Amino acid sequence: MRSSMMVAALVAAPSIAMAVGTESDTPPTPTETTNTCANGAVWDAATETCVEPTDSSLNDNDRMKAVRELAYAGRIKDAERVLDAMVLQNSDGVLTYRGFTARKAGRTDEAYEWYDRALNENPDNLLARAYLGQWHVESGNIELARAQLSEIRQRGGRSTWPELSLRMAIQSGAGYSY
Repeated sequence: MRSSMMVAALVAAPSIAMAVGTESDTPPTPTETTNTCANGAVWDAATETCVEPTDSSLNDNDRMKAVRELAYAGRIKDAERVLDAMVLQNSDGVLTYRGFTARKAGRTDEAYEWYDRALNENPDNLLARAYLGQWHVESGNIELARAQLSEIRQRGGRSTWPELSLRMAIQSGAGYSY
């Protein structure tokens, strides 16, 4: 039942189809990071101000939330600026986000390299597999996208957001913005 509701929602509103950096099927709630802050700054609730993404009051979890929110808002350069401030640059999550932002910025070859690195760090990263599969769809390589879909399913990702989003991209022949 839930999958059919998600499919219906995606058909009705493909712009909210895939929230970057999460397996959630809901878009991030806009905060002051996107409503108030500019140039990749991140809202710091403690000081109620926009701070640089390198500010010591932020941790990587705060930064990841900001990356997701900024990317969803289409602010790819700002999301990349926050990614640059991440402490764990080689974590599979950061590498996945880098692939996503590169793909959305049209740097497709670079995107592939980031997804590959993310999967080398963690072969069970279902989100990286979904985004790589969408990259394949956008590149016209449907069979390679199907191979990623199969990997997602084999790695326990059946009925997850990565599986659903990639399956829909394959069916439609187009990747999604989120």
